[in-house]
Amino acid sequence: MRLVIGLVFTAVGLAVAGWRLSWLARRVLTGGSPAERLGDARVSAVKGVRGVLSEVFGQRRLVRWRWPGWAHAATFWGFVVLLATIAETYGDLVDPRFGLGHWAGLGFLEDVFSVAVLASLVVFTVIRYRHTPRRMGRWSRFYRSHTGTAWAILAMIFAVVATLLVYRGAQMNTGHFPYRPYRWSFASWLVARALPAGQVNEALETIFVLAQIAVIMGFAVLLAFSKHLHIVAAPVNVFFARSPDGLGPLMPVVSGDHVVDFADPRDDDRFGLGTVDDLTWKGRLDLLSCTECGRCQSQCPAWNTEKPLNPKLIITDLRDALLAKRADGEPRPLVGSGGPGVIDPEALWACTNCGACVHECPVDIEHLDHITGMRRHQVLVESNFPAEATTMLRNLEERGNPWGMPSAARLAWTDGLPVEVRVATPSRPLDDVDYLWWVGCAGAFDDRAKRATRALAELLTRAGVRFAVLGTTETCSGDPARRLGNEFLFQTLARHNIETLDAVAPPSILTGCPHCFNTLAREYPQLGGRYRVVHHSQLLAELLASGRLNPARPLGDRVTYHDPCFLGRHNKIYRQPRHLLDLLGDCRVEMPRHGERSFCCGAGGARMWLEERVGRRINHTRIDEALALQPDVVATACPYCTIMLGDAVRDRSADGVAVRDIAELLRSALDPQGNGKGAADA
Repeated sequence: MRLVIGLVFTAVGLAVAGWRLSWLARRVLTGGSPAERLGDARVSAVKGVRGVLSEVFGQRRLVRWRWPGWAHAATFWGFVVLLATIAETYGDLVDPRFGLGHWAGLGFLEDVFSVAVLASLVVFTVIRYRHTPRRMGRWSRFYRSHTGTAWAILAMIFAVVATLLVYRGAQMNTGHFPYRPYRWSFASWLVARALPAGQVNEALETIFVLAQIAVIMGFAVLLAFSKHLHIVAAPVNVFFARSPDGLGPLMPVVSGDHVVDFADPRDDDRFGLGTVDDLTWKGRLDLLSCTECGRCQSQCPAWNTEKPLNPKLIITDLRDALLAKRADGEPRPLVGSGGPGVIDPEALWACTNCGACVHECPVDIEHLDHITGMRRHQVLVESNFPAEATTMLRNLEERGNPWGMPSAARLAWTDGLPVEVRVATPSRPLDDVDYLWWVGCAGAFDDRAKRATRALAELLTRAGVRFAVLGTTETCSGDPARRLGNEFLFQTLARHNIETLDAVAPPSILTGCPHCFNTLAREYPQLGGRYRVVHHSQLLAELLASGRLNPARPLGDRVTYHDPCFLGRHNKIYRQPRHLLDLLGDCRVEMPRHGERSFCCGAGGARMWLEERVGRRINHTRIDEALALQPDVVATACPYCTIMLGDAVRDRSADGVAVRDIAELLRSALDPQGNGKGAADA
């Protein structure tokens, strides 16, 4: 009889869960092809297997958060090991003495992980109670997560382990337990001691074997209908993740099964994400993989400064739209205020592209792909974007730089410079240079950024590095346009620059701007521009280490270093700037959020050119963290960061604190008469 009941439970559970999973699979597979899937399938498969081994079985990102991470790892591995007990449960339906052999070590291992899962449930309960949205509101990382379902899942996990231990304990009392000696299976043995003796154990074994199957099937159904679908979707999502070194480039625009060529677009090409129907199958898989853990929102600079952008809610709201029934057959527009749109425009345009959400996500969701896709549709199709961005885009189109300065002013930073700066052009390439220096728009036009540009020119000359610049033939790399969503303008600028660079044929490109560095090194290859690109922090650290630059004296300043997002998280350059500062003999102190968890300055994602009207200013939040350390200097290695943090220091009236690029600090250290803090023209 119990065999029949167990099989009925199983058939019903698998039928319901299977129907739901097949429906979800169809929703995913109707999406178009993602750009990253159009490459070498063999390379992608190898990377996918490595990703699954690292992220799924190794739980690499999860254990960055100690208590919840290790508790999740224990639960994951507990269920992997306890798959053996599921086989034993079904075997018990046929033969009460069934076991996977008779080795006591297996029974011990199963009990160890059963206890580990129960201990993890205690950790999860404490975490969810301490971080409940009822008390913490938006500051809870479970804000607007499905907390009721989460509690139900915890109860189901407890029921799985509890029914397992009770039926194993009853097996011991009836003599059916296959693994001897019984005491090796210590948890089950303790339960057996607590159960009453006698014939009642026959009934208890039957009841709890069937209860175990019922709970497992109920768990499978709940999993298929809840956010715990990530148990199925996340490993697949991790396998198909791009897994670049760092965060990688933004993907090109995909329409249907091909990458859009903006030099010759097709008539039926669709630009960006206008509705959920525009999502690729990988984008849809992203949405179903979300665990609602809130790690992304906990690190998001926009959310942490009281703006409406929450990367978790971007994903869950898109997921809800994907799975929603359509009364009239038409999907909702993804962006729009009030009822019609899924995503609030204020949230969409608040993103700085810092990448903290992507870096933190344990299941490899590409939040930036979704945000950029929606921005592209708003810019290229709807022409609906923040009004202040219009000036920046017009300047890029007409002047080739977001400042709107004439190209003749690109060499103004060399005025009065005590060193020669050579200029290379497509008609006059230079063969005897080590680096073509891509100065960048900020380095050429902004007065504060020009200090670092002038300092770097002197440092290169003193070290004997042969370099040249493009001068008036250099135009913007296109980063602001691409990050805003204007892919057409980005490709126009990029193709022009690639043509120029190919004509000059530089052996290597040097730049002091992480945004230019990321664009030239990581994104130009999509359009055929492949170059060796070096950031100035890397080169300066190398010149110091080799002795080609020798500081005349230690600066003696108390310095804290701010990691630029596009240098750090996007390209994993953390060590060289710190090594440089340490060689200068400064007293270096770290902010609480540094390295891979550094807090953004607020300028990325084209936010440099947009007004910040909602919540606290991101640069103020970051500089407050720095000022709490009482530094003499806030050092960085990005002109955008220098500008944003410099503004924040001024706003905070912190007159004794200087914001300096590392090139300025090194130049000051080479001067025996320098006055520290990377003096303005030093």
